[in-house]
Amino acid sequence: MMTKHRRNGARLVAVAAAGVLLAGCGSSGARTGADPDPKPSGSVRQAGESAEPPKSPEPEETKEPGALPSAYEFTPDPSRVPRTAAEARRLTRNAALGQNDWTAGMVRGTPYETAGTWTVLADSCVWSRSALPDGVLDSFTRRLDVPAQDGKGRVRGSVTVTVHRTVEDADREIKDTVQESFRCPAQELGGGQRLSGLMSLQFDQKDVRNADASLFEAGKFTGPGSGGTQDYVWSKSRIGPVTTAVSVKGAKGYQNSDLLRIAAEGGAKVLYRVELELK
Repeated sequence: MMTKHRRNGARLVAVAAAGVLLAGCGSSGARTGADPDPKPSGSVRQAGESAEPPKSPEPEETKEPGALPSAYEFTPDPSRVPRTAAEARRLTRNAALGQNDWTAGMVRGTPYETAGTWTVLADSCVWSRSALPDGVLDSFTRRLDVPAQDGKGRVRGSVTVTVHRTVEDADREIKDTVQESFRCPAQELGGGQRLSGLMSLQFDQKDVRNADASLFEAGKFTGPGSGGTQDYVWSKSRIGPVTTAVSVKGAKGYQNSDLLRIAAEGGAKVLYRVELELK
């Protein structure tokens, strides 16, 4: 039992370290042209302080595209928050990443889009789809893959945007997701796809710079065309009543760090697009 505990502890540390990359990732250039709200420098002299010898003026602090603030301070415009299913559908379609929005060279997965349904993890740890629950106005998924090339397999990615009726409903989704990996560390996705060794971690808000809440999950993936057991990474975040989820299933020739980079890029971009819809 001691060995198992050590092994689980090591894996949890690895999940936490990898997840920090996703939680702290910027918008990968998506903020170009945005109107940042720079904070005053902490080195501003207070009135009455003794003067120092003149120095060459330091360059004014600027925010490069994709730079992160010290804390997440975005507040949705109440008039932009969807109140109806039609408004929610407009947001989810605008925010979800398309073929040219994620990583260069990605192609449409199969099926490309899934709309208006909700995934449910049964007690048997098998996933299925059902109608949207009352607290969800819309949920929309697109699948985008990195095609097999140069001796490497096909990486399967997906991005989901969900609009809840309330912030509390969206926050409950985040908390429930963390518990699912503890309840079902092995999960059946359907079509012969299987996840195993899953571990989830929700981040302390002080470590999240581009959302109100974020979590990270990692494990192993097997399925038709996977070329054996591959790494799997997944993140979910919340801005107001909107949640986003990005998953990346590995393939032959890809390291876990490659999947983290793909997931971090997709996660940051979809969160920025949600902000644009809500500002």
